[in-house]
Amino acid sequence: MKSFTYERASTPAQAAAAVAGRQGAKFLAGGTNLLDLMKLEIETPTHLVDVQDLKLDRIEKTEEGGLRIGALVTNTALAADDRVRRDYGVLTRAIVAGASGQLRNKATTAGNLLQRTRCPYFYDTNQPCNKRKPGTGCGAIGGYSRQLAVVGSSDQCIATYPGDMAVAMRVLDAAVETVKPDGQTRAIPMADFHRLPGDHPERDNVLEQGELITAVTLPKPLGGTHIYQKVRDRASYAFALVSVAAVIGKDGAGHVAFGGVAHKPWRVEAAEAAMPQGPRAVAGQVFADARPTPDNRFKIALAERTLASVMAQAKG
Repeated sequence: MKSFTYERASTPAQAAAAVAGRQGAKFLAGGTNLLDLMKLEIETPTHLVDVQDLKLDRIEKTEEGGLRIGALVTNTALAADDRVRRDYGVLTRAIVAGASGQLRNKATTAGNLLQRTRCPYFYDTNQPCNKRKPGTGCGAIGGYSRQLAVVGSSDQCIATYPGDMAVAMRVLDAAVETVKPDGQTRAIPMADFHRLPGDHPERDNVLEQGELITAVTLPKPLGGTHIYQKVRDRASYAFALVSVAAVIGKDGAGHVAFGGVAHKPWRVEAAEAAMPQGPRAVAGQVFADARPTPDNRFKIALAERTLASVMAQAKG
């Protein structure tokens, strides 16, 4: 691990200004992903701004009837909240499907959204990786790609976003609230928060330097049956090959998002109109532009079958 300096911020504005004003600075919250990357020298921040004292650890009701989840609410606290369990069950199920109890006790809501890919070429500093070091190439293209993206990828990167929580938040139409170094705030729809790789796979999201996540807001409850199903190589402590987050009504209509298949939680709203026609009709539209490799072509069929299982559960 390379040396770095450290400070604790007392307000969101102070934290944002501290990171914006220093090249190579990063925010530190739970540290469950960042510190691992620093140990491997994949991330080499020169300065860490600790945000754990910012009192952003509350879950509050909004005037619109939804919930505002503070950026520092732990995954454990969020999944266990009575309101979340009752009205946003897909979110609780997605969080519990991720990581381990110890990590969920420490990981924060904002940090979970910002976690980086687990592509093996990103983690191996001896391999070329445009996400880790732009311009070096993508070792996964033509290499081992079983767990990687089948849709939304580019000629520069086929990595996947690894998280579960964001897939549920995408199906719930959540929004990410932030504060910039100049004090301006904005709300970013979850649909727009994570980027596709394009020609700049090193940029995982649309945040500007120094822009700090302060909360995630959920709209008023959707109703219906909430299901999160995750298919992985082992029963726990593994990232998804494919996951499906769904909210389905009694008539079979609803909302669905996929994890493990793209550089971001993958949802095609236009395809949801086909849900009463069955999983094949939905998957045909969701993966119409898929560019799988020979190693991960199975994910498209697996996603359709996982959706079929979810829809069958929703019917009881």
